[in-house]
Amino acid sequence: MKIDSHQHFWEVRHEATYPWMSPDQPALYRDYAPADLAPLLSAHGIEGTILVQAAPTDSETDALLALAERTDFVKGVVGWCQFADPAAPARIAALARSPWLCGLRPMVQDIMDDDWLLREDIHPAFDALVAQRLTFDALVHPRHLRRLSRILARCPTLDIVIDHGAKPTIPSGQLQEWRDDMAALARHPGILCKLSGLVTECGGDWSIDRLRPVVAHLLDCFGPDRLMWGSDWPVLNLAGGYDHWWETAQTLTSHLSVNERDAVFGGNAQRFYLDRLALRAGS
Repeated sequence: MKIDSHQHFWEVRHEATYPWMSPDQPALYRDYAPADLAPLLSAHGIEGTILVQAAPTDSETDALLALAERTDFVKGVVGWCQFADPAAPARIAALARSPWLCGLRPMVQDIMDDDWLLREDIHPAFDALVAQRLTFDALVHPRHLRRLSRILARCPTLDIVIDHGAKPTIPSGQLQEWRDDMAALARHPGILCKLSGLVTECGGDWSIDRLRPVVAHLLDCFGPDRLMWGSDWPVLNLAGGYDHWWETAQTLTSHLSVNERDAVFGGNAQRFYLDRLALRAGS
């Protein structure tokens, strides 16, 4: 099954919940619902998606879980929880009872404290993720990668996927530290990475040649068995749209075998996200 491992829905009437968008961004500042995405998925034979939170609120997570229940192609949800709340473990346990919740994603990139990942008061939330067989989507920037490694040292059974390749600063060309830190993290066998969000990080003048060395490094680090393709739609509309990124990703992985491409474009997301839903349902 082809799976888009990273997409969003939202309604602009809740704009206070999404402070990163504004009317100055018409490509984002509108409602996005399943009916908008369905034709794009059909055009590329994509049968399922992972719906990912875009707001740091419990209400959005609850709404996404309800939306998944009535949307055939949404196979799983990555939600949000306030990790620093003493009640976080109880909230995580309650969310884990949903047949759609695969994991959680605190929006680390937007937290002012760069050492937030290392705070002792969020350790119980990470422990709860492990106990409930939930994943951790790491929405981080390169400066967070070494801190993420320390989380793995403390909690080695935590299943982590790095969103958007950790958002390397592609336009600057200053990628060596990112390369080194990603390579170090990839030595942990339980960590995966999303092939997503890179065109947005490139900016409006992105090209396949600018992306090629970044994607090559991710493949070198994680291999095709720990890399999963995602659209980051509709944020992707800021940088060319769904079709363009799909075709670009196909080109950038054209040297892989059929089985390796199947893993990147669906198999790894199935294993990382959806198989654990089946395991939880059967336990």
